[in-house]
Amino acid sequence: MSEPQVRLLTGADAAVYSEVRLAALRCDPDAFITTAAEFESRTLESISAQLRHQPVFVTFGAFVGSELVGVLSLGREERPRLKHRANIFGVSVAPQARGQGCADALMRAGLAYARTWDGVTSVHLSVTETQTTARRLYERHGFQVWGTQPDAVRDGAGRTLAEHHLCLLLGGKTT
Repeated sequence: MSEPQVRLLTGADAAVYSEVRLAALRCDPDAFITTAAEFESRTLESISAQLRHQPVFVTFGAFVGSELVGVLSLGREERPRLKHRANIFGVSVAPQARGQGCADALMRAGLAYARTWDGVTSVHLSVTETQTTARRLYERHGFQVWGTQPDAVRDGAGRTLAEHHLCLLLGGKTT
């Protein structure tokens, strides 16, 4: 088994990213706030624009061979009082690629990138209560739950899910 390769995605990856993201939203809807229907309504041009290099938002892709099998997005807060924070979201790995280290590789890449942003001292993310494997992944990378929001997410049938909020303090760099 070869080590997954992780790289920043670009606008040129929009079509394959769109397929992988939509499959994740359909496969595990409880893991995401965005619904498959919402994502399907997006144009390829808007997805391409999202993936273009931006100073405060990036998306990483994990590849096994030449196949994109996982994604992770990282965004830095821009408002002056929040600029010390970055957020990870949209993490997914295709079922056929799980257990190969893709999620760990994505987390390492995302956290390393967050550390390059001057002044970022913490990284935040949220995970619904049903996503125990994802929560264990985040905790392995040093994240700690700081709170749980009941009634955070509702599906179309009115079922509610709690959401755990996690934080990783990076320490060191401040501006």
